[in-house]
Amino acid sequence: MTQPKLDFVGYLRFFWRQLTSMRTALFLLLLLAIAAVPGSLVPQRGADPNGVIKYFEDNPDLAPVLDNLQAFDVYTSVWFSSIYLLLFLSLIGCVIPRTMHHLKALRTPPPKTPARLERLAGFTASPASVSAASAIESARTLLRKSGYRVRLFEGPQLSVSAERGYLRETGNLVFHTALIGVLASVAIGGGFAYSGQKVVVEGQPFVNVLADYSSFNPGRFFDESALTPYRMVLDDFDVVYERDNFNAYGFPTDFTADVSVHVPGERSYQEQVKVNHPLHILGNETYLLGNGYAPHITVTDGKGNVAFSGAVPFLSQDANLTSIGVVKVPDAVPEQLGLVGFFYPTVDELETGAFTSAFPDLRDPLLTLNAFVGDLGVDDGVPRSVYSLNTDQMTQVAGGATGVDAIQLRPGEAVELPDGLGTVTFDDLTETSADGTSVPRFASFDIHHDPSQGWVLTFAILVFLGLLTALFVPRRRVWAKAIEQADGGIRLEYAGLARGDDPTLDAAVADLAARHARQLKN
Repeated sequence: MTQPKLDFVGYLRFFWRQLTSMRTALFLLLLLAIAAVPGSLVPQRGADPNGVIKYFEDNPDLAPVLDNLQAFDVYTSVWFSSIYLLLFLSLIGCVIPRTMHHLKALRTPPPKTPARLERLAGFTASPASVSAASAIESARTLLRKSGYRVRLFEGPQLSVSAERGYLRETGNLVFHTALIGVLASVAIGGGFAYSGQKVVVEGQPFVNVLADYSSFNPGRFFDESALTPYRMVLDDFDVVYERDNFNAYGFPTDFTADVSVHVPGERSYQEQVKVNHPLHILGNETYLLGNGYAPHITVTDGKGNVAFSGAVPFLSQDANLTSIGVVKVPDAVPEQLGLVGFFYPTVDELETGAFTSAFPDLRDPLLTLNAFVGDLGVDDGVPRSVYSLNTDQMTQVAGGATGVDAIQLRPGEAVELPDGLGTVTFDDLTETSADGTSVPRFASFDIHHDPSQGWVLTFAILVFLGLLTALFVPRRRVWAKAIEQADGGIRLEYAGLARGDDPTLDAAVADLAARHARQLKN
């Protein structure tokens, strides 16, 4: 038989039916999960922009190919968004017709009692010594108390038809509707969300303005006016190290950032930020990400002027906080200076003669620096990382193969740079620091704002509750019929029909017959 050709509208209907089938929705859900995998394999610009830069440096051939495939922007890529939107449409197309059908079914009374109940599941028959009308009325009362919708049928054989389990389909619809809500909340709320990172040294403030973030990742609908005004000062950063257990000696057991929060028009207050215990400020959540040491370094140039003075965060390289840092001095005279150094909280020497840190706490701190002169590359308008130094246009004057030993400094010491380029001082802050240490610490914070979190949580709970209801609430129909016998007695018949998988149906029918018999005796 030849099928008629489909016109344009016919093709649209065909594709819409295919898209809105449950099979397609499940396939798209699986495809979305697979499409999210690349986001965990390579760094993402929205979450780790520095990681993307490093990936390009480490993989100069592969990175451009992945970038063309939007692998570094997976969750905002065209292909991921397409799957996301198709899944969204598919779920809506599935839910709306099923909701209309379910509402219609709720208004439809239970079906007529089958003529031959013995063909159905759980068939049970028993004699009764009461009238048919009394027996069926009693069965109807019992079924109604058990949560069934009931319908009485009169005629030669009195019977009651009962049905329950519509909550199963309700749960199913709640599950799919809530899933749509999760998708919509993530898509819409994520557009207004933002996250930013900030490295704060002890005693220094962070102000919630765009210019004060070290890095910032806005949503597509973000507006700078959405930043709530407040100031947070890192008063003290404390780390507790294990000192009793030899097998875990030196491992950190607790991190605590004591901060002061200042909100315009409100009083200031003190709070603590810990790992897995973020600080909530005006809808923002502040997480503690990392920490380290920030030696306070002062550099004077060849003219004797202070060209640089400040705490420099050094990034840890191992568990004992052997750290590397960079100091850029663009205002030095006669030439710009660059310093690349290592900081050792508790210095020790390896068999090779190289320094290392033997313990993460400050016991015997040492700072070593290699010095460079030349063009720092900070005047060409191209953004540069504060944690790396491009030495292509610079000449090394201390450390390495220069023949001049690397600069070694302990807190309070100063060393002159070669060729009259100035001096470098490792400032001792023992008297001014809050905890009496010579080297301040820094903490890395992640400030996150997501207005959709409450909605996502609400819909996620509804997804869970709807799924439980859809899985564990049985949908079934049961019947009770009274048949008058030739000898004047009454024969009661019971049976059921499952709407879906219901392994307890036979037991439910037998329980109904038993309870009905006891009720008739009473």
